[in-house]
Amino acid sequence: MRIIAGELRGRRLRAVEGRQTRPTASKVKGAVFNVLRDKLEGAFVLDLFAGTGSLALEALSRGAKEAVLVENGRAAARVIGANIRLAGMQERVRLWCMDAFVYLREHKDPVFDLIFLDPPYRLGLVDRALAELSEPCRLHPGGVIVAETAKDESILVPKRFETRKTASYGDTVVRYLQCTDVEPGR
Repeated sequence: MRIIAGELRGRRLRAVEGRQTRPTASKVKGAVFNVLRDKLEGAFVLDLFAGTGSLALEALSRGAKEAVLVENGRAAARVIGANIRLAGMQERVRLWCMDAFVYLREHKDPVFDLIFLDPPYRLGLVDRALAELSEPCRLHPGGVIVAETAKDESILVPKRFETRKTASYGDTVVRYLQCTDVEPGR
């Protein structure tokens, strides 16, 4: 697994051993960042189910300013920490080893420009995360939520968000959502 583009292009990242963590496929990651290219410069990023940290580190490599990564699994969080060090991004990343929903309940203030949701498939975690992210809205105007699910998995989009684009890649679907409110945090 590698960083695809930007200042860290080609940098190898560690993967989590076993099958509990499913990194985003390179093809999907490349397509996602092609869509996001105009949203990255100076962005404040949340990677809520961070896995290996690959999505947030790719965003930082391509111009995002800083990132918050949240991962519940201890082994995965250790790998993320190693990947942050390998990328030399310690000053631009905050890593929380905790449940994503506990993080959202305890950290109501941050409002992000870009939010990645790539949890384990078919557990309803994207639905729960979108509900938590919508009250209060944690997305700046013009910001984007990128939600990755299995192709056969539907999601419930809260009224506060709107799906702007959907793309399928094999067994994976990526949805791009934006906040319909003018003011975040309400």
